[in-house]
Amino acid sequence: MKPSLNLRLSQHLALTPQLQQSIRLLQLSTLELTQEIEGLLESNPFLENEETDDGTAAAPTAEQSAPLQPDLPTPLANEGHESAAEFATEPAAELQLETQDWTASSGETDHGADTDADADSWVSSGQSSGGGDDDEFSAIDRASEHVGLRDHLRSQLAGLALSATDRAAAEAIIDSLDDNGYLPETMLELAQALAPEAGEDQLQDLADALTTAMRLIQSFDPPGVAAHDLPECLCLQLQRQPPCPVRDMALQICRDGHLDLLARRDWRKLERQLGADEAMLRLAQQRIAQLEPHPGGAFRSDAAQAVTPDVIARKTARGWTAQLNPEVMPRLRVNQIYADALRRARDSGTAMQGQLQEARWFVKNVQQRFETIERVAQTIVERQQRFFDFGPVAMRPMVLREIADELGLHESTISRVTTQKFMLTPFGTVELKYFFGSGLSTEAGGNTSSTAVRELIRRLVSEEDSTKPLSDSELAERLTQQGVQVARRTVAKYREALRIAPANLRKSG
Repeated sequence: MKPSLNLRLSQHLALTPQLQQSIRLLQLSTLELTQEIEGLLESNPFLENEETDDGTAAAPTAEQSAPLQPDLPTPLANEGHESAAEFATEPAAELQLETQDWTASSGETDHGADTDADADSWVSSGQSSGGGDDDEFSAIDRASEHVGLRDHLRSQLAGLALSATDRAAAEAIIDSLDDNGYLPETMLELAQALAPEAGEDQLQDLADALTTAMRLIQSFDPPGVAAHDLPECLCLQLQRQPPCPVRDMALQICRDGHLDLLARRDWRKLERQLGADEAMLRLAQQRIAQLEPHPGGAFRSDAAQAVTPDVIARKTARGWTAQLNPEVMPRLRVNQIYADALRRARDSGTAMQGQLQEARWFVKNVQQRFETIERVAQTIVERQQRFFDFGPVAMRPMVLREIADELGLHESTISRVTTQKFMLTPFGTVELKYFFGSGLSTEAGGNTSSTAVRELIRRLVSEEDSTKPLSDSELAERLTQQGVQVARRTVAKYREALRIAPANLRKSG
């Protein structure tokens, strides 16, 4: 076979570096975008933050200075196309009254970006930081600083007059605590870890010293810290309460190992073993339920994190609308002085030209990212108007393809936009994916959202008789009576997603 040359014409899609950067920025969360911007500001001299003539960030307008977060619950939904968020909502009329002070009464806000002809700068609609003395620290700044559990315990230990040995033993106990505030090791195991070469008598002396230090740490705040297990943790908290019959009964339940019977609400067996009536046992159960099973949970770093919404839903004369949160929008521009100097230079290096082009691309792609988020959020709000008026029970079924077809984008783009992007609503701060869910058929021939079905299940359980809780089959029948056709297994799946216990564990009589 002779070699030959053939000419073929074909088309293929090539991702340019600019397009690759645009896709990557689109899927970043607000925190990740901030870190990306900070890194590029340090490495690229052509990129800088937009500032006013006096060198400080521009002050926000009166509208932009208004509080963005009302005192509302913040359920987070992050479960693909179906949400597992559990809402503790109030009637829609009451919520509308409570949110009048943070929703706009009428009109629409123009939040477009300012872009020059060369796309060298883009200023967001209100990112700012108030000027002030760097040496002054407000009470809010102090309160926002995260303090770990071990640092909290060491601060209490520092005020005590202890010997060097006792202080070292207390430090060893503090260092051995886990994130929940428990002490997983026994005193002998901890002594062996601290002194592996010590003899048996020395290990016992060290274990005794560690036991004394453990008792000291258990008297610190938070109550229940340095316990070995849950019953001991609950007992430590109960021992700090004033003596009374209810407290003594709760202490006996925790100390004598009756928590399993209490969890199953086996009142008859508890009555026989403890010699108490059901009324006293119920009061003891309420007392135990008020205790904290994880004393160190509030000091974990992840517990101190808060979600900042990317979009804010506001009520206008034309209905609900989506507006970008100015607090998360960066103020970026290309340094025009450096750019002009590079143009005037005759033999400028290719590396400097590449950095200038990178800065221009980055500014434009960040602008495009927020514009895409705003378009998608606005389309979601337009399709879910009833949710913002009446809550999750009024959520309509919606899939990514609907938004993609309306905006002329690909489904993957909508998926990137709705992942780790959050919206502030009258019912809390939720992920944009929360608004997407599958549909269930109704008797009228229409569809209802799985989110609405979850809310109906939650309401039915909250209104049930605690002595005769509704089983999954009975919940399915109640939903059918309300016009929603759902199987028992689907009810069980939604109930578990809402973290609602089965009927036998919800029974209290």
